[in-house]
Amino acid sequence: MANTVLPVLALPHPLILLPTARITIPVQRSTGEELLSLVQHAEDQPLIAAVPLTSPDASLHSWGTAARIVRLIRPPARNQKQPFLLTLQGVARIRILEERNTICSDSADGIVERRVEYPEAEGTPAMESIIKFKASALRLLELLAKDTSQQAKRDAYRKIADMLENTTDGKMANMADLLVASVNGEYADKLDFLSASNAEDRLSRATTIFVKQTSITEVSKKIAQSVDDSLSKQQKEFYLRQQLSAIQRELASITRGTSVSNSTPIIPDVQGSGNDAPKVSELDNEEQAEVEEMADIKAKIEAMAKDSEERKMGVREWRRLKRIPQGSVEHGVVRNYLEWLTSVPWTGSEGNASAISMETLRNPAFISNARAQLDADHYGLEKIKKRLIEYLAVVRLKAVQADREQALATSQKSVEASKEPHPSQTDLETNVSAMVPGQEQSPTPSSSTTKPKPSTVKGPILLFIGPPGTGKTSLGQSIARSLNRPFQRISLGGVRDEAEIRGHRRTYVGSGPGLIVQALRKAGRPDPVILLDEIDKVSQSNFHGDPAAALLEVLDPEQNHSFNDHYVNVPIDLSQVLFICTSNSLETISAPLLDRCEIVQLSGYTYDEKVHIARRFLLPKQLTANGLTSEHLELSEDALMHIATMYTREAGVRSLERAIGGVVRYKAVEWAEHIDTSLVDAEKHPEDTRNVIDKAVLNGYKRIVETDELEKILGIARWDADERERDERRGVVYGLVVTGMGEGGILPIETILIPSGSGTLKLTGSLGEVIKESGELALSWVKTHAYQLGITQHRSIDPLKVPGETRDIHLHLPSGAVKKDGPSAGIAMTCAFVSLLTGACVPSDVAMTGEITLRGRVGPVGGIKEKVLGAHRAHIKKVILPWANRKDVEQDVPPEVRSAMQLVFVRTMEETLEAAFGKGVLGWRGESMPVLESRL
Repeated sequence: MANTVLPVLALPHPLILLPTARITIPVQRSTGEELLSLVQHAEDQPLIAAVPLTSPDASLHSWGTAARIVRLIRPPARNQKQPFLLTLQGVARIRILEERNTICSDSADGIVERRVEYPEAEGTPAMESIIKFKASALRLLELLAKDTSQQAKRDAYRKIADMLENTTDGKMANMADLLVASVNGEYADKLDFLSASNAEDRLSRATTIFVKQTSITEVSKKIAQSVDDSLSKQQKEFYLRQQLSAIQRELASITRGTSVSNSTPIIPDVQGSGNDAPKVSELDNEEQAEVEEMADIKAKIEAMAKDSEERKMGVREWRRLKRIPQGSVEHGVVRNYLEWLTSVPWTGSEGNASAISMETLRNPAFISNARAQLDADHYGLEKIKKRLIEYLAVVRLKAVQADREQALATSQKSVEASKEPHPSQTDLETNVSAMVPGQEQSPTPSSSTTKPKPSTVKGPILLFIGPPGTGKTSLGQSIARSLNRPFQRISLGGVRDEAEIRGHRRTYVGSGPGLIVQALRKAGRPDPVILLDEIDKVSQSNFHGDPAAALLEVLDPEQNHSFNDHYVNVPIDLSQVLFICTSNSLETISAPLLDRCEIVQLSGYTYDEKVHIARRFLLPKQLTANGLTSEHLELSEDALMHIATMYTREAGVRSLERAIGGVVRYKAVEWAEHIDTSLVDAEKHPEDTRNVIDKAVLNGYKRIVETDELEKILGIARWDADERERDERRGVVYGLVVTGMGEGGILPIETILIPSGSGTLKLTGSLGEVIKESGELALSWVKTHAYQLGITQHRSIDPLKVPGETRDIHLHLPSGAVKKDGPSAGIAMTCAFVSLLTGACVPSDVAMTGEITLRGRVGPVGGIKEKVLGAHRAHIKKVILPWANRKDVEQDVPPEVRSAMQLVFVRTMEETLEAAFGKGVLGWRGESMPVLESRL
């Protein structure tokens, strides 16, 4: 190796000069003067050592490049701050031999001579290294040529590629220097490449640099292309939306201008004629609406309770929304979720109303006002009103208790504040506590007002069971008005998917929350009254899930404080919601769901209650709906009662309302005709100043509808008085039934003896299995006690198989097309068999109901109120009922009905027969059948 002494110039970081490369750098004036003196005293272009720095503030590298000074430009003398410009051409690698290579960038103000050495001859690299080098270099040059947009650079890269193909193997190391110098590689890689003196090693390091740079270029190109595609799509969409908005505004202004010119003449605006400029619709400014909606979502998230699950979810989805491009599909999905999340009235959020307004609860007349509201909306229903008043009383007491606790806490704070030594000390402590991070400040009583705690009474789960038209849904609306809460109705009829209750998961396309969350959003408060209508008609379990099972969490007071909707996926507090369920029957409701509800029975209205409801609610409603007033039409009490009894047969009042509507419409037509006649008469006789009503009365108009007019208006009555026209007959007894419409009535039980039979019982009339078993039980009891009743002369004789004649009994219940079932006809069938076999008749004004056992005990039955009301309507004088149903009569049957008939409560069949036939009518033989006790 050849040694020599060369002036060393420290290159500024991060510049590196490789052999065959050329760079131009600025140098300070002092360094430039030294270089200028060196050039002037040299015979040829002088050589200097251009050595790079290992780091910006570190020492010189041990390797550098011997470079020729190609050009040195001196700045003008008048500008002392402008540096020299030095152009260097790399010649060969050199290595600094001396250890004193601590020249830094800060101290490199001059030229320092150092001893350097030139490495030995490089030699020829291996063919394998040459092939790898050429492949990596050509690949990089190809990518650079494709990526550049300048034709000159593209041509330069292609020329370099041609030179590489034509370069001999001996000159391949020099070609590596040229290519590495022209590539924007990393500084450390180039320093490592500079220190490679061997040709084989140099090609290997150059290949590594080219492969690394090729990978970086490809990845950068993919990222840039994806970003450009996304930006171009967004820019295109934004541009088109702007054009569409401008076109819509222009069309709107043209449309408004055309409508104004067609409707009104063009008047010149002289001294302000008052013509207003066309207004811009709020639907036109989409950008402003978008900004306001996003600001509203952000404000609602900030209003959520601190550290709550819904706030954490909202913040996370909000940040995610900001990272998603606006034109993507995912942006719309997240945006829709945030709108639902922020629209739910979360408990504890700012701006949400408490469970019940505290001002309303503090009113001393709160309970009386609620009772007056319920009485004004519904007539009767005393049991339901009593239960609701109990709930309101508990809420009222809770509110009073909360006020007392709050007043006590306020007084204690006031006492503590009065014991403080000096206000300045309190201010100092407040300032110190404010400086402590994470420490909350408690406001003093003098600086902040104490807010009362909301009521925490859990809403009851009420289940209204009753026939259609008994006011279950309207009763829920009345409850909401009494509580001053929003009312929402959810119809569950035909719901067959569990997701309709719990919501769909967000992974599905078009997913959304369930009906419960939708009702909360519409209500806007966490404590609405939600009516779950027709809960008995929810679909049973199928492949969509079980909706009834999903309702278990909703209607459980111990679980619904953390109801989980699959779409929202955040626990929702439903404990403040007052749920009211309605149903027509209990048979189709699952037992677990029924166990969570408080059942309230709505058995139906009496005829007196129907008349009152028609007078107070139905008739004014129909008059308003048909354009009439009370001055035009009035229904008498007898007419209303006749409509209720002869034209309707239901537990509710829907058919009654339709019948009253028919009467009102008939009178509306008649009134309209009289008005037309009066107008014609007024034109003929203008001197007549009487009002329209007086003229109509003179022309024959009757405003009062009587009973005898109803057949002309409504037609022949659907229900006649056949049930009132009864005869005493052998083997006929009247039982009490409840029809499918929830209406009570009487039903004759007819029996006859068929001679020349086989001693069997024949049952007809569309009877179910239970009522058939009741008939067999009744006949078995009669056969067992035939001797005591005087039917047979010996205990062992079958009354149907007397010596010399065998007979059958045929029992029939009329209305054969109507299905009949149940055990309540047991005692009536027994009395019918006794009447048939003894010849004694039960009076036609006696009706009965009750289940019979094999021992002759009378068991309780259901539907007592409906049955007693049906007997009262049929003019029954005596009703025989089981002893166990006394409480039902006292609680449900109105006093005026109880006082109008004789109610007899029986425990055994002996008491039943005595009450039905009369005392002493049946010839009992005194002693009863001995009871034999088994000794087995």
